[in-house]
Amino acid sequence: MTLRNALLALLSSGPMTGYDVAKMLASSVGYLWHAANSQIYPELRKLEKEGLLDTREIPWGSKGVTKTEYSVNDAGLAALRDWQDEPITYTPDRDPARLKVAYFEMSTPDAAERNLREHIAHFENQRTQARNEINRIDAGSSPSLVRRLRRTPEERHAETVAFKRFAYEGRVSQADSEIAWARRGLELLDSLYGDKRTDRQTQHGSASSAPQED
Repeated sequence: MTLRNALLALLSSGPMTGYDVAKMLASSVGYLWHAANSQIYPELRKLEKEGLLDTREIPWGSKGVTKTEYSVNDAGLAALRDWQDEPITYTPDRDPARLKVAYFEMSTPDAAERNLREHIAHFENQRTQARNEINRIDAGSSPSLVRRLRRTPEERHAETVAFKRFAYEGRVSQADSEIAWARRGLELLDSLYGDKRTDRQTQHGSASSAPQED
C-alpha cells in the first residue's frame, strides 16, 4: 500500500482539506498507515494533477482566507478499485529489532534487556491504540468510520464495520506476537547469563576500555 492509496481511500469517505487529511492520518487511520505532513501535501497535489482528485477553495476563518478542499472523483474511485484488485506488494524487510538481537553477544545483558523491554513497551502502546480504535468502532464513535458510513448505503454498513474491525484486530495480534517474542528474549537472557550477569557486564566493560595497540 502506498501513500497515494491511503489518501484516496481516506478521501473516498468525503471531501477534506489537507489539514483535515493530515489530522485524520495522525489519529485512527494513522495506526495503519503513517505519513508526515511533508509527504501528505505534495502527494495530494500530485493526485490532483493526475486527475484523481477534484479541488475547490473554501472559506477558512473570518479574514477572507481560503483553504483547498480535496475530493475523490470518478477516476480516483476507479483507481481505488484497481488497487483493490492488485495483489499486495511486500517490501524487503527492514527489521531493526531482529538485527540488533542477532548481535546481542556484543552487548551487555543490561543493554540487551533494556532493548527488549523498550520493544515490549512500544508494542504495548501499539496494542492499546488498536484496542481503543476497536472500542470506538464498536461504539460507533470512530471519526473515520462515521464519515464513511454517512456515504455508504445502509445495507453495506455491516461489512464496512466488520472489515475496519478486522484490520485493527490484526494490529492487536501483531502486537501480541511482538510482545511474546520479546518476553521470550528476556527468558533467554536469564537462561544464558543468570547470576553471571555482573561478570558479563564487567568483561564487556573491560573489553571496551582496553587500550588499543598502535
